[in-house]
Amino acid sequence: MTDFYSQLKNRLTTEPHTWLITGVAGFIGSNLLETLLKHNQRVVGLDNFATGYQRNLDEVESLVTSEQWANFSFILGDIRTLDDCRRAMAFRHSREGGNPDCQESVPVEYVLHQAALGSVPRSIENPIATNETNISGFLNILIASRDANVKRFVYAASSSTYGDHPGLPKVEDKIGKPLSPYAVTKYVNELYAEVFARTYGFNAIGLRYFNVFGPRQDPNGAYAAVIPKWIASMIKGEPVYINGDGETSRDFCYIDNTVQANLLAATSENPEAINQVYNVAVGDRTTLNQLYEQLHVNLLPSYADLQGVKPVYRDFRAGDVRHSLADIDKAARLLGYQPIYRIEEGLRVAMGWYVLRNLKNSI
Repeated sequence: MTDFYSQLKNRLTTEPHTWLITGVAGFIGSNLLETLLKHNQRVVGLDNFATGYQRNLDEVESLVTSEQWANFSFILGDIRTLDDCRRAMAFRHSREGGNPDCQESVPVEYVLHQAALGSVPRSIENPIATNETNISGFLNILIASRDANVKRFVYAASSSTYGDHPGLPKVEDKIGKPLSPYAVTKYVNELYAEVFARTYGFNAIGLRYFNVFGPRQDPNGAYAAVIPKWIASMIKGEPVYINGDGETSRDFCYIDNTVQANLLAATSENPEAINQVYNVAVGDRTTLNQLYEQLHVNLLPSYADLQGVKPVYRDFRAGDVRHSLADIDKAARLLGYQPIYRIEEGLRVAMGWYVLRNLKNSI
């Protein structure tokens, strides 16, 4: 099979384009930023720091050259404000040694929309805030992108859209009823994108993420994702809680696979690939019990006191889907998507970052 992603990265290195990443200070957004800057792209970043962090941007700055960092323009703004979305539709930089009177403006070509208020439990607790960000905010960035005539709008959809549909693996055209307000909002995103395609000739692609994990994923807070939360608890000697019997399963997807899908979706020249939604995952199913064992094995060499430590089981969590497994054939066929990292490889690569972050937080 042709390695479309390697070809794309080689091409981007010598062909600068202008990108907008919403939610750029978040987990996925900052990883997209790092990859694009390392391939000499111009990037506008929009964030209100509701769930993102300045430390993520600082870390990206430390990982790229000063010349590459100069290709990043940050806007402190909120997708719930249409004017902020419109301001983000051009990259502005100084042509002469940082002189603000000698700025040029380069229009955004590709939008990678990652900004959202995530988490099923948070949406159950506060559906109004979830709706305002994930639906009203989504519509704002859609309108701003349409009016700016961007080439492609790629947005973060969600596997929660499959709802109560019992079929496994999950195939894009077979969904059930949503099980949470969050799932409702992400499905509405898909409906809006489809309507904009039909009504305005807009080019959009939705990516249904399945349990993405990796560096810069927040281990703190009530709504932290399971992998960084469990690693932090293990390192600190705190209990690891498993909701239910531990046989709930997920298709865990390492962040580099997700970055690949975004870049392929944004730049695909296949007309059949446009105005579609795709699963972004690996196609493997891992139970929470299996995940706990893998994390335990990875951490044990550095934390001997984890020997014999077992998780604590508690009630199932409201709104959670029991099993999740993706069919990724459509993304492979139309986008050339080939996930490089399965969960074992992803955990090995990311573990050093998780451990280092927890050590820094403990100082």
